[in-house]
Amino acid sequence: MMKRGLSACAAIAALTASVFAFSASGALAAGDLVFPPGEGDFNWDSYNAFADATDLSGQQITVFGPWLGPDQQVVENVLAYFAAATGADVRYTGSDSFEQQIVVDAEAGSAPNVAVFPQPGLASDMAARGFLTPLGGDTEAWVKDNYAAGQSWVDLGSFKGADGSKSLYGFFYKVDLKSLVWYVPENFEEAGYEVPKTWEDMMKLSDQIVADGGT
Repeated sequence: MMKRGLSACAAIAALTASVFAFSASGALAAGDLVFPPGEGDFNWDSYNAFADATDLSGQQITVFGPWLGPDQQVVENVLAYFAAATGADVRYTGSDSFEQQIVVDAEAGSAPNVAVFPQPGLASDMAARGFLTPLGGDTEAWVKDNYAAGQSWVDLGSFKGADGSKSLYGFFYKVDLKSLVWYVPENFEEAGYEVPKTWEDMMKLSDQIVADGGT
């Protein structure tokens, strides 16, 4: 969450920008809903419960993300339901150079309420500079209860703030698997290697394999 209002977050925190080529939209409204609540082959119970419990009428929420074009339309379709449920004035802005613009906006004091960080590293840096707002204990508890291995996801979204204390600043809503480590069990057995269970163990094993003449 950016330090300017709401303490909400998406992806991992809150923001995204463009090479000064923003594609901004106006307020999202009920007319933007793909399916009116109660229609379609969906269970609307959780939506209705959220709508009954949440009133943000008169409040504007700015969301900054990396999506443009067709992807932006999909995101705005989702945000429109939040706007319809809460009465909030939700405005999304998309950009294709998030990493640069978010820093510029934060330093200028014009950061959005919610930003979508493609990489957690930048969110960590900005939290350390005091630009992000912690999400709070309720969000942390929700992630723990609703995500598989919830504590691990809380840990990944927690960073040190400007005061040095660690807090949850963002949660992951989408994760792409970029790489895996493959090994040949027969080769490990022949060399007497054990499958590492931690990152530190894997680094030690890598050094051992190199020392043994492996590559």
